[in-house]
Amino acid sequence: MDSDRDICSDHEESGERKAALGRHMSEGSIAAAEDDDDDVERKIDLGPQFTLKEQLEKDKDDESLRKWKEQLLGGIDMNSVGETLEPEVKFLSLAIKSGDRDDIILPVPETGNPEGLWFTLKEGSKYRLMFTFQVNHNIVSGLKYTNTVWKTGIKVDSTKEMIGTFSPQAEPYTHEMPEETTPAGLFARGTYSARTKFVDDDKKSYLDINYTFDIRKDWV
Repeated sequence: MDSDRDICSDHEESGERKAALGRHMSEGSIAAAEDDDDDVERKIDLGPQFTLKEQLEKDKDDESLRKWKEQLLGGIDMNSVGETLEPEVKFLSLAIKSGDRDDIILPVPETGNPEGLWFTLKEGSKYRLMFTFQVNHNIVSGLKYTNTVWKTGIKVDSTKEMIGTFSPQAEPYTHEMPEETTPAGLFARGTYSARTKFVDDDKKSYLDINYTFDIRKDWV
């Protein structure tokens, strides 16, 4: 694991343009988001929020713009979206992918934290985390991942990554994190505690869990 990473991976161009359908951030608020720290709450000034139906209704007389919006939103059934203003993001599973073994698939608890030891990593191994999640009701803008890791009460790793903007759809999304390498050696082995969060531009939290994991000589 690399310490104090701040990774901003670009989502597809369509994802960036979807953000234009939602609420907009000023240059100053974007900078604030990039400099955001887990321990500091920053207020981001966003414009008014609209339901998806309202987004389409705003430009219903402009056929080209209306078709562009419908193309960005994909094949969602607008009749099933309703008038819900707030997006819903539900995290379904976490996969640990490594060439050394079969994928480890872990269900994400709907409420609360995983009980006991959630997973074990092999020291010195390369791996990727892949989250599977569902988006409902409305566009979620600027979904961001943060993860902090401690060992014996000392922070040893902190990761931030901008995931992107997503519209609601029937099929779940998957997002694979950049490859990481676990530390190796006697002092690297042991039990770690971690906190993983996913928040959007509004600082609305969709996942906030605390868990423990081990680094050992081999996979379990």
